[in-house]
Amino acid sequence: MAATPGEATDEPLYRILLIEDDKGDALLVDELLQDTGLRFELSTCTTLAEARPDLDAGAIDCVLLDLHLPDVSGIDAVTAVRTRAPHTAVIVLTGLSEAQAGAEAMAAGAQDYLVKGKVEAELLHRTVRYAVYRSQTERASAQAQAARLRAEENARLERGLLPQPILDTSTVRVTTRYLPSAAMALLGGDFLDVVEGDDGLLHAVVGDVSGHGPDAAALGVCLRIAWRSLILGGHRGQDLLHLMERILLAERGSQPLFATCTLLTLDQHTATATLLLAGHHEPLLTTAEGTHEVAATHGIALGIAPGLRTWPSTVMPLPATAALTLYTDGLTEGHNGTTGQRLGVEGLLALIEQLPQTDPAAHVDRLIKETHALNAGRHSDDLAVLRLDWSQTPARSARN
Repeated sequence: MAATPGEATDEPLYRILLIEDDKGDALLVDELLQDTGLRFELSTCTTLAEARPDLDAGAIDCVLLDLHLPDVSGIDAVTAVRTRAPHTAVIVLTGLSEAQAGAEAMAAGAQDYLVKGKVEAELLHRTVRYAVYRSQTERASAQAQAARLRAEENARLERGLLPQPILDTSTVRVTTRYLPSAAMALLGGDFLDVVEGDDGLLHAVVGDVSGHGPDAAALGVCLRIAWRSLILGGHRGQDLLHLMERILLAERGSQPLFATCTLLTLDQHTATATLLLAGHHEPLLTTAEGTHEVAATHGIALGIAPGLRTWPSTVMPLPATAALTLYTDGLTEGHNGTTGQRLGVEGLLALIEQLPQTDPAAHVDRLIKETHALNAGRHSDDLAVLRLDWSQTPARSARN
């Protein structure tokens, strides 16, 4: 029976497109469908050209396709339909004298075939149901395969942007988190890293490449790897930032990309930290008294004014027990879904004060969750967070 509006039933509704130029055959198919007991909506076209809007819309479950149309015939008809609607079941209608046509059509991608004049309602019922089921199974399998490939590619990119910290003797606890802005995105342009150098100093970086997409992500990976290599090669301070800027200029090509970053060098023996800000905001310092933004001198972002090399350093004493959090502006650029106001650093600090003092990793996760909720579940920018925790003195603290 045809679909009845408002009818309550567990039987699925099959949206069927009949492409048949013979009016008599089209009427026969319609009558057979009425006798199958299927719930269906039938649309009829006489040419492939007429059927293209329905195929392109993707709202068809099954195509009943005559192999001899005015504008296309044979295997070419099957190929044309499958090209426009690759996840739609196709059942070919053949003539009595076309013994091989059905098998060839299935080899070309059709789910099944029926011979005109030898089709009964029960056979049509079974053929439509099985064809749609097979098509849906193939689609689910293809989506699963695509998801696996995307996950593998994502893992490879994550190894570039989110490397394992190199910590030999340091006992500072390191917590890192990364969240790309776009749904189903692989990764964005934010990057972070932590390395203990041969000099015994702990070095950290958090950075943000302007823009989104593969160009920003590729440049972020490049800068992260360059930073690690340069740190291990003994480069420090303004010299390090100058070399990173040269690499950025070479790698960005004609793209108007720039990058901001915070460099941190933590001396575990003197209990001091040295900061260099290249267009980036200050980190947050958390102690038993609360959390506040560190006062530090700002420098220019990489790639904005090449050759200027204005990156002053700030040296700060480290409390006996505390934590430093470096982050990108994806943590503060969200807007409250109720008030519409931007969170900002002040809003972020107020939110931190409301959160319970828990394990550092749990605290970072909760903070990201709360900022996400305030932004009504949207992420307008990528997000990277790097937190360093120590107790008593950095040299005697515990690392995860």
